[in-house]
Amino acid sequence: MEHVPALDEPLKKSLGPATAKVLAENLDLHTVGDLLHHYPRRYAERGELTPLAELGEQLDEHVTVVAQVADARVHTFNGGRGRRLEVTITDGYGRLQLVFFGSGVHKPQKDLLPGSRAMFAGKVGMFNRRLQLSHPAYELLGADAGDSAVDAFANQLIPIYPACAKLESWKITKAVDAVLPSATDAADPLPPALREGRGLLTLPDALLKVHRPRTKADIAQARDRLKWDEAFVLQVALARRRYADTQLPAVPREPAPDGLLDAFDAKLPFTLTEGQQQVSREIFDDLATAHPMHRLLQGEVGSGKTMVALRAMLAVVDSGGQAAMLAPTEVLAQQHHRSVTEMMGELAEGGMLGGSERGTKVVLLTGSMGAAARRQALLDLVTGEAGIVIGTHALIEDKVQFHDLGLVVVDEQHRFGVEQRDALRSKGKQPPHLLVMTATPIPRTVAMTVFGDLETSVLDQLPAGRSPIATHVVPAKDKPHFLARAWERVREEVGKGHQAYVVCPRIGDEEDEKKGGKKAAGSAEDEAEKRPPLAVLETADGLRTGPLAGLVVEVLHGRMDPADKDEVMRRFAAGEVHVLVATTVIEVGVNVPNSTVMVIMDADRFGVSQLHQLRGRVGRGSAPGLCLLVSEMPEASPARARLAAVAATLDGFELSRIDLEQRREGDVLGQAQSGVRSSLRMLAVIEDEEIIAQAREEAARTVAADPELAHLPALRTALDALLDAEREQYLEKG
Repeated sequence: MEHVPALDEPLKKSLGPATAKVLAENLDLHTVGDLLHHYPRRYAERGELTPLAELGEQLDEHVTVVAQVADARVHTFNGGRGRRLEVTITDGYGRLQLVFFGSGVHKPQKDLLPGSRAMFAGKVGMFNRRLQLSHPAYELLGADAGDSAVDAFANQLIPIYPACAKLESWKITKAVDAVLPSATDAADPLPPALREGRGLLTLPDALLKVHRPRTKADIAQARDRLKWDEAFVLQVALARRRYADTQLPAVPREPAPDGLLDAFDAKLPFTLTEGQQQVSREIFDDLATAHPMHRLLQGEVGSGKTMVALRAMLAVVDSGGQAAMLAPTEVLAQQHHRSVTEMMGELAEGGMLGGSERGTKVVLLTGSMGAAARRQALLDLVTGEAGIVIGTHALIEDKVQFHDLGLVVVDEQHRFGVEQRDALRSKGKQPPHLLVMTATPIPRTVAMTVFGDLETSVLDQLPAGRSPIATHVVPAKDKPHFLARAWERVREEVGKGHQAYVVCPRIGDEEDEKKGGKKAAGSAEDEAEKRPPLAVLETADGLRTGPLAGLVVEVLHGRMDPADKDEVMRRFAAGEVHVLVATTVIEVGVNVPNSTVMVIMDADRFGVSQLHQLRGRVGRGSAPGLCLLVSEMPEASPARARLAAVAATLDGFELSRIDLEQRREGDVLGQAQSGVRSSLRMLAVIEDEEIIAQAREEAARTVAADPELAHLPALRTALDALLDAEREQYLEKG
């Protein structure tokens, strides 16, 4: 029979089927290795001795007390069959009752005699309105027991594991005890030179110390080592993808002198920011190489990413290739198409009457286009007549063929899985270059972790002429007159010839009503939480008949027919609509420079980064922008603290850091996209920035020296475990 490595043994072999089943179903732990990597969440100390008089504040908590036995009595019940030992202890200031039942009575009855001194540890409970400890652990302290005995007992570290209703932490402790001897067989994924060079524990040592530490130093050493494991294995996976990409062939694309790009630059009415020039140089250098560019371009809303992407597309068209831009929604694809053709002018009318002879054709391809327009667009792509195509998922369909696809630009990367990215890339004769854009600022470490297979460029300057945006929190419940003033501000802006957005968390129709919960009584915070979020349809009706009566108020949301959506957006862009009440469909890319004010209803229902994205829709022209965050949450609530943070800074990178600190790591690392739980158990993306950066360098070195990891079998095994089918998907969802 084939030998199964100790860590791959199914848990039912070591723990029995019942416990193994609970661990598998509730905590997704199946093998000995899974359980050994289920680390304690924290460690309770028996220390931190508590005065008896203060125990009332510690109900349901584990406490440790040193006290003297004042009185001990055995009571019988059930006709003498049941026995209960009640012990009263005192520390000179307060008194507390201890109880022991059944066969657990014998030893404490012998040990806990009146006058004896001991240390007691247990969970504070309440019985008959009196505090008590039930079956506490105790350690007798002889008359000569000095502080060291107290310390030895008190300072023991008790691991507290992430548990579930069917399996308490102390039962998991017992299960870990049963498999802990197998830790000595753990294969170490870190190359010995790396481990020794950084003074890290071996993996077996780290596992023993994280589960059964003697000192706090043990915990710190174990955590350091286990964080390195996670960071390094993940970075090796990404480094191997980067390495594989560098082995692919691609057509180098260099702009022709005096070609389309030069003609475009010559007609620009402004100069590019230093940041735009720098990022453009990085992109052009990549495009000129014989393997595919893989670059992430991140920049604040309005930092001019589209301009940088357009110049890259023009450079590729110049060199005889085609460029495709993939947008997540029809509204956004149409908007990109509009702004690109406007920026290019007659250069976007290649082959047409009045078009420039250096120009090219820019086509739009979306799912809702009419058959004739669609046929023409497909024809323009396959003949090479169209140098640039902008579209939605419709670009990925089999029917779409390119003459020579040289560059794929993906806008708002987090909306696309990698399968879609790859489907579009497979349409090139050789792999095309890839530029991924996002307006969601990503802290450096997350970029290294989630987008680790891409090189990163950052645009952090706003172009000249962008106006500042003032942001204020409007506490609708505490100060209703603030909300009334908010609507007056909207009227004032419209009076000056500007426009406004009102954003709500949901659409509001029968389908939503079923989901909306019933109101429940409770704290102010509960009330604000339990109420269904404000909806577009009702809010718009309320504004038309109430504070904004007389203004043109329209709605926009995701369930509208695409043609209706476009019509509303067109009228809003043309200035025919004063106030647009919308869901977050406007979060990405809607560009109306005349809109100067945004009111976000139930702002506490949105994430920090999302609020920042939304507010980037105003102040895009020469007039200053105003963003009002309306919330019913009480002043002291964490939700209000989040809103205050958004109001306090316009720095998206700072806000994305705050956002990340407030959310669980797993959400950030793609769980939301792929439904796969994060493989990071010990590593915290924000706090462990240094480890991630160092692991990335070490991983690149390791992979460059041995791309197949032939000399590092334990690292290969760890990689296979990380990159099983689901994890691979999670990594690529990036």
